[in-house]
Amino acid sequence: MSDIFREVDEDIRQEKYRRLWDRFGPWVIAVAVLIVVGTGGYRGWLYWQEQQSQAAGDTFFDAVQLSEQEQYQEAAALYGELESSIGGYPALAKLRQATDLANAGKMEEALAEFDTLSRDTSLDVAVRDVAALRAAYLAVDLDAYDAVADRVERLSADNSPFRAASREILALSAWKNGNIEAAREWLAALEEDAETPVDVSRRVAVLAGLIRASNGDAAPAGQAEREGTDQ
Repeated sequence: MSDIFREVDEDIRQEKYRRLWDRFGPWVIAVAVLIVVGTGGYRGWLYWQEQQSQAAGDTFFDAVQLSEQEQYQEAAALYGELESSIGGYPALAKLRQATDLANAGKMEEALAEFDTLSRDTSLDVAVRDVAALRAAYLAVDLDAYDAVADRVERLSADNSPFRAASREILALSAWKNGNIEAAREWLAALEEDAETPVDVSRRVAVLAGLIRASNGDAAPAGQAEREGTDQ
């Protein structure tokens, strides 16, 4: 009798499983297919992105090579191909094109391009800041001190990674425009910052010497000794 009951229970369980499979089996198969297709599609998308990135990198490298050879028109054509590429290459291409304008002597056009990039909110903040710095470097010879300050004074804060570069630009612009007091303030900020790069420190030391010479000031004893040692 026990064997009969076991057989009946087994038949009942099999019937329940069959009904469950009839009801939910197609959904289980569909989910499994979606997982397989989704995984394959994702890996395919990653492969496509990698291929696109490699192609864009090769194009950018070729364009930079042409820029360094002063073949600016040919380089511009390649940079134009990167406008619809993925990653950061479109922004890098725009920065390089503006740089080529400056290298070709078209300073005002380059300044306008860098200004446009620095205000383009679709770009990464770091890219906009670099564009603002490049614009300010050019503006030192083209604009008044206030115009230069409008571009990069925000980057001179103590927590800004670009503070040394922006302070150097502001000091130089202030000096060229006869604002000696502002120039001294920016030079002092650079000298007091322990993280000011060595190359920047050397350049601002030269500028400080020029300011002292033009105004008949004597160098502080400690600073004069340091400059004598550097020489």
